[in-house]
Amino acid sequence: MKSPIQAIIFDFDYTLVDSARGTIDGVNFAFDKMGLPLASDAAIRKTIGLSLPDILPALAGKTHGKDVNEFTRLFYQRADETMVALAEFYPGVPETVQALQKLDIQLAIVSQKRRHYIQPILARENLLDAFDAIVGGGDAPYKPNPKGLLMAVAQTSDDPKHCVYVGDSKTDAETARRAGIAFIAALSGVTPRAAFEDYDVYAILEDVPGLLDLELIKRLRAS
Repeated sequence: MKSPIQAIIFDFDYTLVDSARGTIDGVNFAFDKMGLPLASDAAIRKTIGLSLPDILPALAGKTHGKDVNEFTRLFYQRADETMVALAEFYPGVPETVQALQKLDIQLAIVSQKRRHYIQPILARENLLDAFDAIVGGGDAPYKPNPKGLLMAVAQTSDDPKHCVYVGDSKTDAETARRAGIAFIAALSGVTPRAAFEDYDVYAILEDVPGLLDLELIKRLRAS
């Protein structure tokens, strides 16, 4: 980044938190109620980060596109019971967020996951107050539409040139590109390094704690 960083915006699932168990549980609960074959854990993991309308045809086939409203209703029925309890922060993420919070930058989240799941997961680690903005599913069009990311920019630095978006997927990278925001890829999800070759990324990290080793963050910590 050529401009001073004022805000770091994070994706949530597979970036800060591993919520695969809750997603697997919700998807297969819905499939069972709908009389569809259960999907494998590995197949569901690959869809995390997609919108629910995209997850259904990805796992059950395009012919089930008409069933998306029922799938969504059943998924959230189950997720309301299990999603928060089954989510786990990746190692070192709470400490990294706390370290970033001490710097003169603002933190935000833009995710497909609904805010009413994100907030209690953050609160469990006393991290809710660390984030100046949370844009979740239902607050804006699904990514890669950049509106949600730009909403977070408006609530933090108010200038895309001074922001960076950290995510784990090609959808996140495309969202950042459409918003005109620098992107940092985290390989904590299921997307391989090679998938980001078509994007102009500032850095590719193994995980979010790697942010603290980047030069733009080291400069802030030293100032």
